[in-house]
Amino acid sequence: MNSDPTDDQVEQPRPQRPRHGLFIVGSNTEVGKTRVACAVARAMVAAGLRVGVYKPAASGAVRRDGTLVSTDAEELWNAAGRPLRLDAVCPQVFEAPLAPHLAARAEGKQLDARLLRTGADAWRSEAWDVLVVEGAGGLLSPISDDDYVADLALDFDYPLLIVVPNALGVIGQTLQTLVAATAYRRQLPMALRRPTSRHDLDFGQGLTTAGIVLNQPQPPDPSDCSLLTNGRELATRCAVPILGELAYGQTDFEPPVDWRTLLGLPPRTE
Repeated sequence: MNSDPTDDQVEQPRPQRPRHGLFIVGSNTEVGKTRVACAVARAMVAAGLRVGVYKPAASGAVRRDGTLVSTDAEELWNAAGRPLRLDAVCPQVFEAPLAPHLAARAEGKQLDARLLRTGADAWRSEAWDVLVVEGAGGLLSPISDDDYVADLALDFDYPLLIVVPNALGVIGQTLQTLVAATAYRRQLPMALRRPTSRHDLDFGQGLTTAGIVLNQPQPPDPSDCSLLTNGRELATRCAVPILGELAYGQTDFEPPVDWRTLLGLPPRTE
């Protein structure tokens, strides 16, 4: 394989972000990733960790005093105790409720694929113990002209936390996401490529999954009998652990998750 830089390959800068982190993805859109990411951040802060939070790009933002604000990024920021600045949490914000690169295009802008990665360098490794990254949609959701969310997950090299909705169909969605995570790779790791070469998906290297969270993002449907069995069925069929279930309106994990042990961090010292 030719490793010389070309128009289709841009060498990535050396990462400055924390060594430990979680990359949070969903089995689909609207599964409550932000709520789960906030619960994770709050729990980590309560465990005495210095927590950074990062959302590479956000769409569907609202205008507030003439400024576009991602409410998802704002919730993450608040959950972590408002570290740094809101624009460090999410450096690229767009208004249209579309995939980020399409939302940018609708505004006559170009999403910066490099900034998706380098924006996290605001969270310098020496200042933060862990970085919680919230992706957009699912692993195979496009996030730039050349990237899928899985490409960012590969570059960040953090284990995945997969958020899935407690509803009929979640078993198949979850297993498909796990298969995609296990198999996904790129022929040119840490490289950006043009759409003509990018959209031929390449499978084989894989992503590590730390666990699954079964979330209830909407009021439960009383006619959905699967609500009572989904957690047990997922635990039976998934090789990775079900770290928790969040009922509708629940904001924290119960029982709590030992995030330090899960991420290989040293025990807390008083």
